[in-house]
Amino acid sequence: MRRRATHIDLPAARALRKAATLSPGTKYHSAFFITVIPSVSTFAYQRLALAVFSVLALTHCAQNPVTGDKNFVLVSEQQEIQMGEKAHQDVLKEYPALDAPALQAYVDAIGQTLARHSHRPNLKWHFTVVDSPDVNAFALPGGYIYITRGILAYLNSEAELAGVIGHEIGHVTARHGVRQQSTATAAGVGAILGSILVPGMNNQAGASLLQTLAQAWTAGYGREHELESDRLGAQYLARAGYDPEAMVEVIGVLKNQELFAAEQAKRDGRQTRTYHGTFDSHPSNDARLQQVVGEAGKLAVASPREGRDEYLQKLDGMVFGDSPEQGVIRNNALLHEKLGLAIQFPPGWQVQNRPDRVAAVSPKGDALLELMTGPRGDKPLDTLKKGLKLDAGARYDSGRLSGYPAAFAAGTQQGRPVIVAAVVFGGGQYLIAGMTQDKPAYDRERAALRSAINSFHALTPAEHQAAKAHHLRTVIAQPGTTMAALARQSPLGDAAESQLRLMNDLYPAGEPRPGQRLKIVQ
Repeated sequence: MRRRATHIDLPAARALRKAATLSPGTKYHSAFFITVIPSVSTFAYQRLALAVFSVLALTHCAQNPVTGDKNFVLVSEQQEIQMGEKAHQDVLKEYPALDAPALQAYVDAIGQTLARHSHRPNLKWHFTVVDSPDVNAFALPGGYIYITRGILAYLNSEAELAGVIGHEIGHVTARHGVRQQSTATAAGVGAILGSILVPGMNNQAGASLLQTLAQAWTAGYGREHELESDRLGAQYLARAGYDPEAMVEVIGVLKNQELFAAEQAKRDGRQTRTYHGTFDSHPSNDARLQQVVGEAGKLAVASPREGRDEYLQKLDGMVFGDSPEQGVIRNNALLHEKLGLAIQFPPGWQVQNRPDRVAAVSPKGDALLELMTGPRGDKPLDTLKKGLKLDAGARYDSGRLSGYPAAFAAGTQQGRPVIVAAVVFGGGQYLIAGMTQDKPAYDRERAALRSAINSFHALTPAEHQAAKAHHLRTVIAQPGTTMAALARQSPLGDAAESQLRLMNDLYPAGEPRPGQRLKIVQ
């Protein structure tokens, strides 16, 4: 979470709506983004502003750049490019570009090489590493490709990176975004404060937060489109001098990561997120996948480029896990060194740390907590009385929270129990809200909600140290180097050994060979 001086930046969902404006009376739907959002309960869905776009009319028939066939689409190529341009800036507000010029240039160079060998080489392509720990990659129409630093940590060669990028390029070249005609819905942790703030509060915070987590993303394009993107990506790999089998290799790596993440999530009682599409829907030994990748074999060069050491060297020093810009999550506590604050979310709750807020959902999905920046000023009671839209009979009170001036509200919003605190801290106010599906859920989670709100405090010296970011480093394995020994020196905790194996393609029980370059976390 980053402190917002005057307003809450609009999320990707807003970008999609703005970019999809064609002409008066025309509505547009496209699966622009490719990611997986964790599944949530019916209650959490009710807290979302669902991004639903209905296809009312087909505007024209256009030639598919890949197949040459005619496809019914809603936009021309120029409109597609304009939509990508408009949405790009808003995507970067939700997922800022990673501040790593050398790494950005490296990824862009690989992407541009692949794009030149694609079916749409004349597009102005853009490749951006975004500052997110999520293991993901996604694309906008018109040639905008995004790679998270989270996925980079689990790849082990330039060829594997090229496989991910080639897959995303395939979605754009085949115009999957503008061909998609099923309803897109968004899923994620609901924005509580967005639903209970009066519109206009905090410079349109109420209006924008209704849509903050309703990102118009889908869980991929369906198996046929995903396989088509794998086939196209494999072709682009071969044409650019990589082994197309790198597409299969990276799927294996990410399937292992998915398995590990699922095991950890089950242990912690939370949902997990995985990379989309083919990587999420079937294993690397799938017959159809082997077939579509194998078709590119006739294009392969005699000595394909792997680029393992160069790739790993480019990652040296990259942040691993949470970014200090948004604060870090340690044992379900938000520790934000730059803002100087901390708050402990309940154990076992799923926490999502986003640029404009931190939200947590209970294991049963029927209780939510949210922290966000509030308005400037030092009158928290006025903030709650003027800013909240609670049902009649709500109670308001002033007090202190960890020694700081604060105000509290308790009541219901459309019958759902709500408790909210506004606390003056660091030259502004912070809002902390809890909401449950119904009174039985509130009775069960009341202590957890109140404990979390009351835990808000200034960082202690020990927490300042714990809030330091983790970084990837590379080392050369010596004779006798074991993953267990490296794990004992890692800050990753109990799962360090498994996670280091995953990051080095040694999962579940591999050991490094002498001279092998390895990724570690410090």
